Amino acid sequence: MATRKNVLPGFNLSLGYTILYLSLIVLIPLSAAFIKTTELSFAEFWDVVTTPRVVASYKLTFGASLIGASINAVFGLLTAWVLVRYTFPGKRIVDALVDLPFALPTAVAGIALTAIFAGNGWIGSLLEPLGIKVAFTPLGVVVALTFIGLPFVVRTVQPVLEDLEAEAEEAAASLGANRWQTFSRIIFPALLPALLTGFALAFARAVGEYGSVIFIAGNMPMVSEITPLIIITKLEQYDYAGATAVAVVMLIISFILLLAINGLQWWNSRRNGQVR
Repeated sequence: MATRKNVLPGFNLSLGYTILYLSLIVLIPLSAAFIKTTELSFAEFWDVVTTPRVVASYKLTFGASLIGASINAVFGLLTAWVLVRYTFPGKRIVDALVDLPFALPTAVAGIALTAIFAGNGWIGSLLEPLGIKVAFTPLGVVVALTFIGLPFVVRTVQPVLEDLEAEAEEAAASLGANRWQTFSRIIFPALLPALLTGFALAFARAVGEYGSVIFIAGNMPMVSEITPLIIITKLEQYDYAGATAVAVVMLIISFILLLAINGLQWWNSRRNGQVR
């Protein structure tokens, strides 16, 4: 049997480059944040990260990120479904528009969303008479985070949906399954790992988002102030240890949530493998 020749270097060399690259790009900068935080005693650290203003920003940042990622999980799946399963005029334009949040500078996105959802904007002027105020409220933060997170779900689910075998759906239909049963028992289980991955990516992007949120949020302390703004404010005040302390808390919470999502994805993949 012929030995397969790899184009890239051997495992040991490739692994060494991988670890070195990850260390330079990820591990060393994150370690610097933890090291800078050690300038504070535990009591000082606790006082910084548990002030009412900072805690309120945690609730808004992580709560709005979870809501935005959940909305994208639903409508991102619908968008991917339409783009894959249907042919219609302007399909390529719609497909290109999905990537617009990737290409658009975040500050431009924030200004555009604020102009549209403000009281005198195209959409805001229609919503405010109904008692729905979007701009300069927590709802505006959710809108901005939903806007920037949509492509992650669509682009993660879309290729999986394209690769699904039509024979499985046809077999289910021939056995008497209706459309909902076919979707819930055949299609959705196959899409769930990709959907969870897209959800995790959208959530991770939303947690650290600053540019598109800062304009539409209003930045009112205890109301619509996000945690990244707290960090920026402390940096502008030369409170580097306080800024890194808040950043470390965000890192820990984000890591725990992403670990839980990945664990759920692993459990679902294992369960599906056992079922098969």
